[in-house]
Amino acid sequence: MVNSCFKLLSSLTRSSPNPKLFRHFSSQTLTKIPNPHDPNYSKKEQALLSLLKKSRTKLTIQQLHAHIIRTGFIQNLFVVGKIIVFCAVSDDQCNMNYAVSVFETIENPDGFLWNTMIRGFAKMNRVDNAFHYYKMMLENEQKADNFTLSFLLKASGQSGSVLLGKQVHCMVVKHGLECHLFVRNTLIHMYGMLQDVGVARQLFDEMSEPDVVAWNTIIDCYVCCGEHKEAVDLFSRMQDAGLNPDDATLVVMLSACAALGALEVGRWVHSVVEQRFLMRDVSIANSLVHMYTRCGEIQEAQRIFDRMNDKNIVTWNTMILGLATHGHVKNALSLFASMINENLQRPDGVTFLGVLTACSHGGMIKEGRQYFNRMTDEYDIKPTIKHYGCMVDMLSRGGLVTDAYDLVQNMPMKCNAIVLRTLLAGCHTHGNIELAEKVRRQLLELDPDHSSDYVLLANTYASLEDWNQVSRIRRSMAANKVQKPSPGNSFIGAPNCQ
Repeated sequence: MVNSCFKLLSSLTRSSPNPKLFRHFSSQTLTKIPNPHDPNYSKKEQALLSLLKKSRTKLTIQQLHAHIIRTGFIQNLFVVGKIIVFCAVSDDQCNMNYAVSVFETIENPDGFLWNTMIRGFAKMNRVDNAFHYYKMMLENEQKADNFTLSFLLKASGQSGSVLLGKQVHCMVVKHGLECHLFVRNTLIHMYGMLQDVGVARQLFDEMSEPDVVAWNTIIDCYVCCGEHKEAVDLFSRMQDAGLNPDDATLVVMLSACAALGALEVGRWVHSVVEQRFLMRDVSIANSLVHMYTRCGEIQEAQRIFDRMNDKNIVTWNTMILGLATHGHVKNALSLFASMINENLQRPDGVTFLGVLTACSHGGMIKEGRQYFNRMTDEYDIKPTIKHYGCMVDMLSRGGLVTDAYDLVQNMPMKCNAIVLRTLLAGCHTHGNIELAEKVRRQLLELDPDHSSDYVLLANTYASLEDWNQVSRIRRSMAANKVQKPSPGNSFIGAPNCQ
C-alpha cells in the first residue's frame, strides 16, 4: 500500500509556475550578504520582521520583498518565510504563484517552508501541486512531520479520491503518527470529506479521550454525510462525557437542526449562544438565521437578522432565500432592494437564487426575467443549472411551459433530471400532453427508472380522461419493472394538549 502511494506521487503533475521572476533582479541588485555575526544584523532582521508583520496588502509585500533582496536577506529563512506565509495562507491575499517565485530563490529551504508551500496548495485546492512539492521535499532530504501529513490529508479529502486518501493514511501509519492528536483529527475530517463516515467513526472510537476538536470533527462528518440524527445523538454523548461545546460545535449543531427541522434542539443551542454572548460571531448568527428559516420560524429569523450589526453576504442570502422559500415574496425582494440600494453587499449567485425563487413563488414572471438578465448583464454572474431551474419553475408555474421548454433547449449546459421533472410537472398542471411526452422521452434517457415521471404523465392523461393512454403508461411502467419507492415520512411539531 505504501509503495503504491509513492508510485502515485511520482505520477502526479509536475506543473509549477515559472520560478525566474526574481532571480535576475536579485543578481543585479544584491549589494552584499549581511554577516549574521554583525552587531547590527539582529536589529536589521527585527526591523524587517516588524515591517512584514504590519503588511496587509500584496503591494506592500512586493515592496518589502524588493527591499529584502537589496539588503541581502533573501537567504534568511525566517524573513523570507514571512513572505511565503503571507502569500500561501492569507485568506484574502493568497497568491501561490508569487509564493513559488519567492520559494525558488531560496537555496536551502527548511521543513517549515516546504510545509507552508504544501499547505498553501492544499488551501487553494491545487492537489497535484501539493503532492509535487511533497515529492520534491523528500528528494531534498527533508523529513515529513505531522504538519506535512495533515496538509496532505486535507488535500486528499478535497481531491475526492478515496484511493489517494487511503494511501496518505498509510504514510501516516508508516511515520508512526496515527495516534498524534492533530493528525488523527485530520484523518477523521478527511474521511468525512470522502463520505466514508464508517472509517471516520472507527478512527474516532479508537481514541481513548477525544477532545472537543475530535468531537466537533466527527459530528461534522455526520452532518456532511447527511446523517443529521446521528450527529445530534453524538452531540448528546459529548455532553454526557462532560465536555462543553465550543463555537464550532454550536455552528455544526445548528446545521444539523436545520436539516432535521429539530426546532427545540435548535432553540436550546440558541439559548447557549445567548448565555455566552456569542451573537456577535457572524458565523453563529448566520447559522441561527438559517436554522430558524429552515424550521419555518421566519419571525424569529428576522428578529436575529435585524439585531445583527455585522452582516456579510451569507447573512443577506440566508434571509432572502428563507423569506422567498416560505412565500414572503415582497419582503424577500424588498430586502434585496435594500441591500443593493444602500450598497451593503454586492450580490452573488446565491443571492439571485433567492430572488428568482421569490419571483417563482409569487408568479412574478416579468420581474423574474428582469432579475435573470440583470444578474448576467449588470453583475456579470454566470447562471448555473440552479438558476435555470428557478426560471423553468417560474415559467412552468405561470403556464408558459413552451417558453420553459425553449429555455431548457437553449441552456449552455446539459439539463439534468430535476429541471426536466419540474417542467413535466408544469405540463401536467396545465394539461400540455404533447410537450409532456417530449419531456418524458428526454427524462427516459437521463433517469429511466424514476417512477414519478410515469405517474406524472399518466396523471396528465387522466386529467384529460384519456384512459387508454393511462393504461399504456402503466403497462410500460410494469414492463420496465419500475416500482414506486417506499413511502416517505414526515412529522409536525404540536404543543402538548392538556
